[in-house]
Amino acid sequence: MTLRCLLVDFNSYFASVEQQLRPELRGRPVGVVPMMADTTCCIAASYEAKAFGVKTGTQVAQARRLCPGIVFVVARHAEYVQIHHRAVAVVDTIAPVEQVLSIDEMACSLPMGWTSRERATQLALRIKAALREALGDFLRVSVGIAPNVFLAKQASNLQKPDGLVVIDAGDLPGPLLRMQLTDLTGINVRMLARLQAQGIDSVEQLWRARREQLRVVWGGIAGEAFYDRLHGLATGVQAANPRRSLGHSHVLPPEMRSAEGALSVLDRLTQKAAMRLRREHLLAGAMTVMLKLTRRHGERLRPERGARFAPTADTRVLLHTLRGLWPDMVPAGWAPMKVAMLLHDLRQPGQTSASLFADDAPGTEAEQAALWSTVDALNVRYGRHTIYCGSGHQGREEAPMRIAFNHIPDLETEG
Repeated sequence: MTLRCLLVDFNSYFASVEQQLRPELRGRPVGVVPMMADTTCCIAASYEAKAFGVKTGTQVAQARRLCPGIVFVVARHAEYVQIHHRAVAVVDTIAPVEQVLSIDEMACSLPMGWTSRERATQLALRIKAALREALGDFLRVSVGIAPNVFLAKQASNLQKPDGLVVIDAGDLPGPLLRMQLTDLTGINVRMLARLQAQGIDSVEQLWRARREQLRVVWGGIAGEAFYDRLHGLATGVQAANPRRSLGHSHVLPPEMRSAEGALSVLDRLTQKAAMRLRREHLLAGAMTVMLKLTRRHGERLRPERGARFAPTADTRVLLHTLRGLWPDMVPAGWAPMKVAMLLHDLRQPGQTSASLFADDAPGTEAEQAALWSTVDALNVRYGRHTIYCGSGHQGREEAPMRIAFNHIPDLETEG
């Protein structure tokens, strides 16, 4: 078995970017939040804040109790995306970036002649030095090197911040035995329960489990694939899966926590999602709308509705679908706290047929496509609010760019 993959993992990425861009934050505990409100949560924490127990998901009020000196900053996603692209370009000049895993992770294939432990380590040190020179000293990375992406990821997690760990075939399972099962990528609380039901309570027991046993735990060939990744048998960088869904969510500020405000924000999210569909040359055949509602005494309600339709990327059709789903989604006495919309059943335009029930004269679909292409071009050139559907006017300043684990925003279409 040979070393094939090098994974670069930025440490506390959002908080580190803020410390790099704002010298007054360096050395101080920092919490990055989506908005300034005690009811929201940290979406990132600097290592100085982590030392006090503040982490991703810690509520602002609790973070203040844990770390009285913490400084909160509102996330600046456009900055994080720009630095991400610069980082990918820097790494790619040294080792080919085969897959961008998230905003703060990228996987490289080790070039021929650089697969020994010594040479791969040299390459990692070059990458670290190049990133420091290009981006600054406060954007530290941990590098993991292994036969596959999965093991490289585990290696990068073993030494933070600013780590460099190599896991080769002869090292296994040693380095992994210091980890908990839920430290391994792909094992969440539900999977942990399924493993424990099979008598697997530790990484050592997981390592010794047979491939057939893991097939039972995962309920299919995914268990065998996990076995292979864990044992370093699945090599190289895995091809990205085709996109299955596309959507946006937004935590509502206090002034938008009404049925009217929630709908206007959902309207804005839908217009953003439609533009993304067209940018990625996709059509959607279904929509799901989800809400998080609260009322007195802490009661919560999570209504969800969906609809299917002829595959489209037409903003008008998607907004019409949204309004068809909306009636009575917010019962009297309930306040919407969060809204989300998801477009799914995605496909390429060539994978679908034109509608047999067009509501206008022939050529309408082509004309609509040309219209929205022009609208998109104008918004890219002059700014996102140059032209938009008036139904989303109230929510036009809401739902700014957000970064999800598996989605890095396009600055032109989502800025």
